[in-house]
Amino acid sequence: MRIVVHGQQAFGKAVLEALIKRGENVVAVYVAPEKEGARADPLKEAAIAAKLPVYQPASYKDAKVWEEFKALKPDLQVMAFVTLFVPEEFLNIPTHGSIQYHPSLLPLYRGAAAINWPIIKGETETGLSIFWPDNGLDTGDVLLQKKTPIGPTDTLGTVYFDRLFPQGVEAMMESVDLVKAGKAPRIKQDESRATYESRCGADHAHIDWGRPWEQIDRLIRGCNPAPGAWSGLDGTVLKIFDAKPLPAKDPKGIAGKMGEIVAIDEEGFTVVCADGRFKVTRVQPADGKKIGAGEWAKSANIQVKARFT
Repeated sequence: MRIVVHGQQAFGKAVLEALIKRGENVVAVYVAPEKEGARADPLKEAAIAAKLPVYQPASYKDAKVWEEFKALKPDLQVMAFVTLFVPEEFLNIPTHGSIQYHPSLLPLYRGAAAINWPIIKGETETGLSIFWPDNGLDTGDVLLQKKTPIGPTDTLGTVYFDRLFPQGVEAMMESVDLVKAGKAPRIKQDESRATYESRCGADHAHIDWGRPWEQIDRLIRGCNPAPGAWSGLDGTVLKIFDAKPLPAKDPKGIAGKMGEIVAIDEEGFTVVCADGRFKVTRVQPADGKKIGAGEWAKSANIQVKARFT
């Protein structure tokens, strides 16, 4: 089977390398074009190392790009982390079509922030889908799915890098085997259950210290490492990555105003929220790198009673 890998970044590279290791007949690689001055994409580097032809069209709506793809005589297109829109005219060129990875249990959490939002919204389970893409946004038939729990201390980073990334590579290999065997299902998505969330950006990541600790905790974890939950202090932005919730047995007895720093030590600082406090231990100032919160507080001369906005 003549396979074309289409994707980018570390996940695309991992899928390509797994296919090559298995001895699959990978005939070419499609990669998103890099921005001017950016380093070569990891998938592109891996393809070059494997002596595979690399294609980087700026758009997949061009008939010339379709003809170039047809010339490869592909049997299957394996799409690993594709962000550009790819129309059905291109998707349907391979003999067996195209399969794509998405880090949620479709039809839930369609869109670009499929890992952030389940954590932020308090889900206890998420997963991944390998599906047959079409012209919609993550709307194609499902080939297979894998589930994984979301624990009380999980972050975007742990859910993705520890589980959805390696499981996704394995699921891609399993899907290729099903396609080769002629046993790959096409399961219609239940549109009545479909959800879509916009990209999780800075506007969504702002911490409101007047909210309950559970909501703040999920926001911090769901935005770690990207985009990074943040709060304002003295006209500057501070991203908060690691913070331990300290729920109050009796919220009425909490001393301090919402967002007020009530304690500082070598490990970090403690902030008041609606029904408890948070011990913040890792932060990133707007003009610097991630550092321990205690070290930052000392270097920035932060004092008790300073208040986040």
